[in-house]
Amino acid sequence: MSIRNVLVNVIIPTYNRGHLLDRSIKSVLDQSYKNIELIVIDDGSIDNTRSLVEEFTKKDKRVKYFYIDNSGVSSARNHGINNSNGELLAFLDSDDEWLPEKLKKQVDLYIKEPYQLCHSDEIWIRNGIRINQMKKHEKSGGDIFLKCLPLCCISPSAAIVTRGLIDEVGMFDEDLEICEDYDLWLRVTARYPVSFIDEPLIIKYGGHKDQLSNRSWGNDTYRVRALQKIIKSGTISGEKLSTAIEMLKTKCEILAKGFKKHGNLEQAQYYDKLSLYN
Repeated sequence: MSIRNVLVNVIIPTYNRGHLLDRSIKSVLDQSYKNIELIVIDDGSIDNTRSLVEEFTKKDKRVKYFYIDNSGVSSARNHGINNSNGELLAFLDSDDEWLPEKLKKQVDLYIKEPYQLCHSDEIWIRNGIRINQMKKHEKSGGDIFLKCLPLCCISPSAAIVTRGLIDEVGMFDEDLEICEDYDLWLRVTARYPVSFIDEPLIIKYGGHKDQLSNRSWGNDTYRVRALQKIIKSGTISGEKLSTAIEMLKTKCEILAKGFKKHGNLEQAQYYDKLSLYN
């Protein structure tokens, strides 16, 4: 298989990120690996997103622009998947940036050692300052399902997957406002080991107010829903199943305490009951 024959579809979902999107798009078009198609899904933006992207479409035929009514990041990514035809799919959040060799290194590895999913290490910038990741965020490869249970261990911006994998495990869950990546990676790692390039190939920027993960107290409510799904799916057994159940119980106990503290007794009772899962 020749490297130049592997088409990579890059999917950027965006919502009112015109002030950040230019950097992300340029980081894709500046990749040393050139056989790409960039699909930008505008999730109902009312800022300058359309005009900004259209300037890129005029200059580079590899850039495609789609506008959809605002329906969330999962719907936007899925719309991108449905409008792509590459052998490999890569995702990039509109506030992140790729380093120039990102795709080349991942495609080279795919040619040499075919994988279902490959991700990499990353650089974190928060409020303009580079910070070190905590131990719990440490990235790795292989059979990482158990590591993925506490929190999301794969950044969408670092991930590249085969189309066949998405056809098998399904797309992003549009019922999850956040933690949709956590949910997808559980479905993937329940079935397959993942490849990992142990060097930073992306830059993740944090600290801005419109980050989805900053919008909701109790993000674990969404992880609990993802855990319920994977437990009931029939795709895990043995240690994977027992550990997933214990993680579900732990998260439910923490949520119950949190809702009690916030005076939401109805939700506290729900998670108290769910923590007794067996």
